[in-house]
Amino acid sequence: MKITQLNIYPVKSLRGIPLERAELTERGLAHDRQWMVVDDIGRFVTQRQLPGMAQIGVRLTDEALVLEHPDAAPLAIPLDRADQPRLPVHVWDDQCQALDEGAEAAAWLGAVLGDVKGSGLRLVRFAPDQRRDVEAHYLAPDERAHTAFADGYPFLVVTEGSLDEVNRRLAAKGLAPVPMARFRPSIVVDAAEPFAEDGWGEFALHEGAVRLGLRKPCQRCKITTVDQATGEIAVPGEPLRTLVEMNTRLAPGGYFGQNAILLAGSGRSLAVGDALAPSPR
Repeated sequence: MKITQLNIYPVKSLRGIPLERAELTERGLAHDRQWMVVDDIGRFVTQRQLPGMAQIGVRLTDEALVLEHPDAAPLAIPLDRADQPRLPVHVWDDQCQALDEGAEAAAWLGAVLGDVKGSGLRLVRFAPDQRRDVEAHYLAPDERAHTAFADGYPFLVVTEGSLDEVNRRLAAKGLAPVPMARFRPSIVVDAAEPFAEDGWGEFALHEGAVRLGLRKPCQRCKITTVDQATGEIAVPGEPLRTLVEMNTRLAPGGYFGQNAILLAGSGRSLAVGDALAPSPR
């Protein structure tokens, strides 16, 4: 089994960046979800409220985070910066301190996205001294894990076989296949068996020097219905409706992929093509 995709999403809910190699950190792949869009009272804003966020491209240079949109000149945010004011922000039930990237970034977001329910938008950066802990009741008693602005976990692992099965179900309904981008994974594995990842407790790479623990099935939301290239919803409700129909779990909803934490290997790198060895739960 090998890694076939590595993706980071530097700004939560904006476009991702595919990589050939990525550094591992306890908070996820380096630079993943280090920025976020919030409203006037610090609540996180995603494609759930503004599907057009999918149209904002993201690049990283050695000096800057660069946001791009067809209707505006690019916005560059210096990476090496520590003069921002702090403000409290909310991701689901978590509150933490973030660094406000300022009025220029707020105006740029307003120009390309408008607002959300009459509230302005701001771009914030995860403060390096903050910690958002992963929900402890899905971890072993001796495990601790934390993340930045991801919904709840530092990594999302999916297999190609799972996507193939979803697309097989969609084809049976006469619907077009969806790409892996709909599910915004960080690590994609070439396992052919559908939902093989649901049976893995962890997997190891580099002769055990890197280990990831798969800790919670990922319940999906309506972002899966947003075309990540256009920001539009081509088929209302799909593929989320199909995921719900496929669900064999006790808990209702649609599931795809496994939320994961880093057990060993912080500071090392993963690369597309790396072989991995999964262990069952």
